[in-house]
Amino acid sequence: MTPDRPHILVTNDDGIRAPGLLALKNACSRLGKVTILAPARNWSASGHVKTMHKPLRVEEVLLDDGTPALSTTGAPSDAVALALLGIISGPIDLVVSGVNEGANLGHDVTYSGTVTAAMEATIFGVEAVAVSLDSRESDDFSVAAMWGARVGRAVLERGLPRDVLLNVNVPPVSADRIAGVKITRMGLRIYRDELTERVDPRGRPYYWIVGPEPTGVEDEGTDIWAVANDYVSVTPIQLDLTAHRFIDCLHDWDLARDGVEPDEGTFR
Repeated sequence: MTPDRPHILVTNDDGIRAPGLLALKNACSRLGKVTILAPARNWSASGHVKTMHKPLRVEEVLLDDGTPALSTTGAPSDAVALALLGIISGPIDLVVSGVNEGANLGHDVTYSGTVTAAMEATIFGVEAVAVSLDSRESDDFSVAAMWGARVGRAVLERGLPRDVLLNVNVPPVSADRIAGVKITRMGLRIYRDELTERVDPRGRPYYWIVGPEPTGVEDEGTDIWAVANDYVSVTPIQLDLTAHRFIDCLHDWDLARDGVEPDEGTFR
């Protein structure tokens, strides 16, 4: 870690003008030097993107409070990669992504640009925290930003295992109503997506994937349960997605044996 004054990269997936980014910058400024590099537009639910087939641009901007920052045409994970590949000078000790407008619980982490920005940092070997507020209506991100900075400080002091990041979700309540902190596992998200078909002026069909906000199974010990009960949820997430418990079972399939090549009609 950089002596005395750690260098923190702040990014997000809601875009460079999102109020959650500014709140997180303010909170993390108490920990050390903060540099901001974030997408120029909203990339919510973008997942883990790597832009390889078109150029990326970076420009200097000023946030609403006059803070200088950098914005990019790329995705949140692109922003982190650009910073760590040299757009930002000097070593970066911690990446904090957020504060996202809306929770990132359970399977949300596979869609979330907020979380996958942190994943990109982890791939580079830099410790990372993703921070989300469980509200799409609140305009006060200060409590969530405070908790993001608090968890970030702990990471700077104690470190994380390699290939592990922390996913922080904060309930939409005032600081005095936070029930505490729970170390959690990922819960089961329930999506109720619907497909809407429409027709454009040229008579061609197009589609929207719509539906109400996802819910979840409130099993105690999960991130979903914690936030529903006004706890700050901190979930350690690892990049190794291997289903280790299934490996021995898969060996039993004996996929290398002769005579298993499918012929016509096998799977009818």
